[in-house]
Amino acid sequence: MLEVDIASKTYPAVGGPPLLAIEGLRFSVPDGTFACLVGPSGCGKTTCLRILLGLERDFDGRTVLPGGNPRIGVAFQEPRLLPWRTVEENVRLALPKAMRARPLHDLFARLGLDGFENFYPGALSLGLARRAALARAFAVEPGLLLLDEPFVSLDEATAQDLRALLLDVWQARPTTALMVTHNLREAAQLADRIIVLSQRPGQVRGEHLIAVDRTRRTPEAVNAICAEVSARFPGLL
Repeated sequence: MLEVDIASKTYPAVGGPPLLAIEGLRFSVPDGTFACLVGPSGCGKTTCLRILLGLERDFDGRTVLPGGNPRIGVAFQEPRLLPWRTVEENVRLALPKAMRARPLHDLFARLGLDGFENFYPGALSLGLARRAALARAFAVEPGLLLLDEPFVSLDEATAQDLRALLLDVWQARPTTALMVTHNLREAAQLADRIIVLSQRPGQVRGEHLIAVDRTRRTPEAVNAICAEVSARFPGLL
């Protein structure tokens, strides 16, 4: 399983004391589970993902990735597509050399990108660019999927469509997933478990396991999950 045990992560500051971003952040995510990290701004959620990606190496603690050295699919807050490459070229760039020739039509069709493979990012709406970023994350057939608020700044209708597409692709091949979000309703809709972080320095306040099957997560059921989480963790919203 995915294991995170970050004793501390500190950022240096110019002209002031160092910033302690994380202290005693410990949790695990079982294989094939979709987990969401929820907490206030600045509590270390994105820093945690950066540590898992190996982008932040100066920290005290340890992490264990599922399978030891899995392929990692990642989608950031911004799509980060190369503007001089087409949608398909952007997705294929993320593939290991041995997978570069694999067919992608089914994945593109599932994400609503059929017909947009040869478009450049500048011709895409933000919603389509986010779909391309998800396609890039899933194309590698990841053993670990990391998502950093991939639907932030979208209007709710577009975000809702993309959540449904994300679940559709993920459920076709469930993999260990960890998603950062400020949106409790989003977490209640997507996750098997919600990991709630404290104010900075970030540590785990607790976890909430969601027993409601995703096929029964109606708007009313999602409201009930949010109410239960909010009652357990006062001040979360």
